Amino acid sequence: MAITGFGIVGCGMIANFHAEAVKHIKGSKIVACFDARPEAADRFAAANPGVKAYYDLDAMLADSAVQIVTICTPSGAHMEPAVRAANAGKHVVVEKPMEITLKRCDAILDACKKNGVMVCPIFPSRFSPANLALKEAVDEGRFGKLTLGDTYVKWWRTQEYYDQGGWRGTWALDGGGAYMNQGIHNVDLLYWFMGEVAEVCAVTSTLAHERIEVEDVGVAAIKFKNGAVGTIECTTSAWPGHLKKTEIHGTTGSVIVEQDDVLLWQFEKTKAKDKAILEKFAKKVGGTGGASDPKAISYVGHMEQLKDFVKAIQTGRQPKITGDEGRKAVEIILAIYQSAWTGKRVSLPLAKDPKRPA
Repeated sequence: MAITGFGIVGCGMIANFHAEAVKHIKGSKIVACFDARPEAADRFAAANPGVKAYYDLDAMLADSAVQIVTICTPSGAHMEPAVRAANAGKHVVVEKPMEITLKRCDAILDACKKNGVMVCPIFPSRFSPANLALKEAVDEGRFGKLTLGDTYVKWWRTQEYYDQGGWRGTWALDGGGAYMNQGIHNVDLLYWFMGEVAEVCAVTSTLAHERIEVEDVGVAAIKFKNGAVGTIECTTSAWPGHLKKTEIHGTTGSVIVEQDDVLLWQFEKTKAKDKAILEKFAKKVGGTGGASDPKAISYVGHMEQLKDFVKAIQTGRQPKITGDEGRKAVEIILAIYQSAWTGKRVSLPLAKDPKRPA
């Protein structure tokens, strides 16, 4: 069986989760890594036997053992290596957010399309069994008419978190704060459950941290194209950090998922599987999901998504999460920022990237 070789670009914290995920995918292996800091590449290679450290990106892209390139650089530095990887004929995995502007997202999508390669934006929350059960209930029409969809990411990040990574909390490389960095997974989930967003109205602020340019708290009211409404609340200033929560309501059903647990699963018409779902997901999984510590996330969602991406490449089908969906989450967040900056409601789709006030 041929090995599917991964090459990592950017050997910081999140690269370790990709390394762990790939280890658990049969027939796949991380074979190479590159970082602009040679010592970081060496450290990653030493921790992952069999990985060759490169100090030149083009040299890694020329390695025939690398079929998939995973971009783990800071958010605003995803486009350049992703485009170069696509131009070298490699399939591309991009950590969230895909990029920090629509223009930069489009450059990645265009390069992948032009070169006939696939792109995979990382959204592991979609592969959580509880979220998959909720999505299935939505698709089965069990909620009747969807009326209300809310999602909450009330996390805590210390001042040290922002201080120790020079790019964190900057518009240039983080692309935003609690929404773009921490909340984007739940922004994607809400869009996945509730459908296209028509309009947003938002307020953001920076209240608990110094020396950062971006928001650490925000509230957004959402109007969906199907007529339903909802809210997206995101913060890194809610001590000590709380589990993520999503609530979906309709005329014949209500479900609340907290992290990977189902707190409420109630439908007007019950099904035999409802009891099993409650029994399976009503237990506390014990994970904090990164609520107060960014290193305290599980690699399992990454593993499931990368496994799907490898299968998509092998069979020629589309991956379960496409590049366009990676762009969509960024667009919703940029609309939230535009509303917060202007004090006005903002309609989607956006015609262009919003201009940040000076």
